[in-house]
Amino acid sequence: MSDTHSNGDSKSSVKLPNIKFTKLFINGEFVDSISGKTFETIDPRTEEVIANIAEGDKDDIDLAVKAARAAFDRGPWPRMSGSERGRIMMKFVNLVEENIEELALLDAIDAGKVLTYGKARDIPFGASVLRYYAGAADKIHGKTLKMSNQLQGYTLHEPIGVVGHIIPWNFPAGMFFFKVSPAMAAGCTMVVKPAEQSPLSALYCAHLAKMAGVPDGVINVVTGFGPTAGAAITSHMDIDCVSFTGSSEVGRLVMQAAAMSNLKSVSLELGGKSPLIVFDDVDVDSVVNLALLGGFANKGEFCVCSSRIFVQEGIYDEFVTKFVKNAKDITVGDPFDPSTRQGPQVDRAQYEKVLSYIEHGKRQGATLVTGGKPSGDKGYYIEPTIFTNVTDDMLIATDEIFGPVISLFKFKTIEEAIERANSTRYGLAAGIATNNLNIANTVSRSLRAGIVWINCYLAFDADSPYGGYKLSGFGREFGMEGLYKYLQVKSVVTPVHNSPWL
Repeated sequence: MSDTHSNGDSKSSVKLPNIKFTKLFINGEFVDSISGKTFETIDPRTEEVIANIAEGDKDDIDLAVKAARAAFDRGPWPRMSGSERGRIMMKFVNLVEENIEELALLDAIDAGKVLTYGKARDIPFGASVLRYYAGAADKIHGKTLKMSNQLQGYTLHEPIGVVGHIIPWNFPAGMFFFKVSPAMAAGCTMVVKPAEQSPLSALYCAHLAKMAGVPDGVINVVTGFGPTAGAAITSHMDIDCVSFTGSSEVGRLVMQAAAMSNLKSVSLELGGKSPLIVFDDVDVDSVVNLALLGGFANKGEFCVCSSRIFVQEGIYDEFVTKFVKNAKDITVGDPFDPSTRQGPQVDRAQYEKVLSYIEHGKRQGATLVTGGKPSGDKGYYIEPTIFTNVTDDMLIATDEIFGPVISLFKFKTIEEAIERANSTRYGLAAGIATNNLNIANTVSRSLRAGIVWINCYLAFDADSPYGGYKLSGFGREFGMEGLYKYLQVKSVVTPVHNSPWL
C-alpha cells in the first residue's frame, strides 16, 4: 500500500452524477420553497458548489405536515393491511437496489463518502433495512389480556401518526432508510429533513418512493437548516413523534421543543466516545485491523467510532507500533478513486473542528505519533491521526471529535479497563477483543453502552437494536424495537357475562 496521500484532484473514470432533484418534495410533488430561497450544497473534495437546493423553512414544514396529516387521517396508507404496505415497500426496495450506483454517487459528491464503500455497504444495508421492515409490516400484533374480573381485554398497536425525521450528514441515504422504513411499516406518514450538508440522496429517495407507489403525502422531504426547518418540526403542534440523529447538544433542543409544544414523543440517537478494549490474549495483527476499521471508518464521521482504544500493557507496545504503521498506509483522497480508503470531511466547519481538536491534544500534552495535518491543497482532507500518552481528562479523550482522530491508552486489569471505558458522558457503543469467554461476558455486561461488539466492530444488522445510554440518547433503531416507537398501545376491554371460564 502507498503512503498516506491526497488525490482530491485526480481524474476518475467515474462519471459524476447528474443532479436531478433540488426542490422540496411535498405531497408527491417536487416544489419550490414558499420563500423562493435556495442554499448551496458543497462538494467537499473541491470546495465547489454542486447545486442550489430549495431552502425550506417553517412555512414549508407547515405545508408538508398538512400533507402528511391528510395522508394519515384520510389517506390509504394506515388503512392498508400490513401485507399491502409491505408489497409497496418491497417495490421501493427493488428500485433502491436498481439505483445503488446513483445513490452512492450522490453521497460521495455531497458528503465525501468513499464510492466503493457506498456501493458495497452503505446503500445495500439501507435497502436491507427497508426490506426487513417491509417484512415486519404484517407482523404487528397486540396481546390478549388475562384479566382478573369478568372482563376480556386485548391490546392494539396503532400507528402513532405524523412523524418528523431529522437525519444527519454522515450516512445520508442510509439514515433515510433507517428512519423512514419502520415508520412506513407502522402505517405512519412523515416529514423528513435531511442535513443541509448532504440533501441530495434524500430527494432522490423520495423520487423512488413515488415510483414505487407510496401514496402522496406519506413521505415528504423538506431541505433546509436546523434552526429553521428542523426547529419547525420539533415544535410543530401537529407532529406526533420526532426521531432525531445528531449531536447531544441539539438533542437537548429537540427534547425541549417537544416538551414545550405538544409533548410529542422523542427518539434520540446522539453522540458517542466509544471504547475498544483489547486484552493481551489476542492476536495483535488481527485486532489491529479491527481497530483500524472501528476507529477510521467513514473518515471518523461515525457516532460509534472506537476513538478511545484501551490496550492491555502486555501487548501495548506491539499494538501501537503495528497500528501506527497500518494507519500510515491508509490512502486519503478522492472518494471516486477506487484506491481511496478515506475521503474528505463533510464540510469546512467539520474540517476545522477536527483540526482544532488535534491542536488541543498537542497543547494538553498528548503525543502525536502520526497524522495531525491537512492532506492535500484542496478539499477537506485530514490525515489519519493517532495520539498516545493521553489522559482520561484531555479534550481528545472526553469530546466527540467526529473525525479521523484516535487516542490510545494502556491498562493493567479488567476492573481498570471497565472503569475507564465507562468514564464518559456517552454510552452508544463499545468493543471488546479477547479470546477469554469469561472476560467477554463480564466486560460486556459491565459496559454502559447500547451495543457491545465482541471480536468484531460495526457489526450492524437490521434485526439488532441499536441506541444509546446516557448522553448518547434513548430509543432504538433496527429490530422490532425500532418499529415499536412508531406505535401507540391501546387496551380494549369488554365485560364477559356468564362465561364458563375466565
